[in-house]
Amino acid sequence: MDKNIYGQKLSEVQNEINKIIKGKSNVVQKVLAAVISGGHILMEDIPGVGKTTLATTFARALSLKYKRVQFTPDVLPSDILGFSMYDNKSGDFQFREGSVFCNLFLADEINRTSPKTQSALLEVMEENSATVEGVTRQLPKPFIVIATENPVGSSGTQMLPESQLDRFMVCLSMGYPMHEDAVLILKGEAARSTMQINPVLSAEELCEIRSYTDSVFVHETIYDYIVSLVEETRRNPLFDMGGSPRAMIALLRISRAMAVLNSREFVIPQDVQSVIYDVLNHRVKISARARAEGMTSSLAIQRLVETVKAPRM
Repeated sequence: MDKNIYGQKLSEVQNEINKIIKGKSNVVQKVLAAVISGGHILMEDIPGVGKTTLATTFARALSLKYKRVQFTPDVLPSDILGFSMYDNKSGDFQFREGSVFCNLFLADEINRTSPKTQSALLEVMEENSATVEGVTRQLPKPFIVIATENPVGSSGTQMLPESQLDRFMVCLSMGYPMHEDAVLILKGEAARSTMQINPVLSAEELCEIRSYTDSVFVHETIYDYIVSLVEETRRNPLFDMGGSPRAMIALLRISRAMAVLNSREFVIPQDVQSVIYDVLNHRVKISARARAEGMTSSLAIQRLVETVKAPRM
């Protein structure tokens, strides 16, 4: 596929998804940016706002093999990764693949299951492989995890550990629909089946776009700007816990993706600023001082962007 039509194809993907997901074009764009930059997505919101529908719609538009697991306290790591079963005919143990052997894995309500089962996803999200009984098996390419999470404090939930959160490139929230979009939902105009979505890209074409995204030009001043932003979270008194090196890498990769979605072959500071909240919000913790001043994570990260001078391009 010619790189000149990447932007056109990605625009078509967004248009197809917006047929189902009404009034959330900004969220759709950021999910697509994470997908083409090789990241995983955490959707944190109350039930019923369309998180699962968003995932299934993406799977259809991108022609991805899709599997969903409803996470409950009794889900086991073997349900996720797979297990070996004795075969009477062959007299050998045969491996049965778990749910992660797909292109798009939806971990629905991930914070309702046990920490042991949550940790089963650590390797697959970082290495794109699954190790079962000492044997490591590669997952299909591309491989994407979209996890949904109920708000902390909801019945039957527990907080995800920092090591798990850090493996998600972005944490997004869909929020309630606007009044006009809610009216469309009631009329049934936004309740179409995902089967009506036309596949726009193949899995192979998505991998090709990923490779192109990795090659988007980044000026030295942008590298320095990204590092400075994340370093500021470690020394600024507004934060108790700053961003990790993985946060810097995630910010760089999704900034490249935002440039591609905006039909540019180079990254500008606005690309970084447009996604910095989504990349850092679930990775950093604001300090007691900041909370005492009535500051939220959103305001603290906004203050961060105002503090670190952006380069002139």
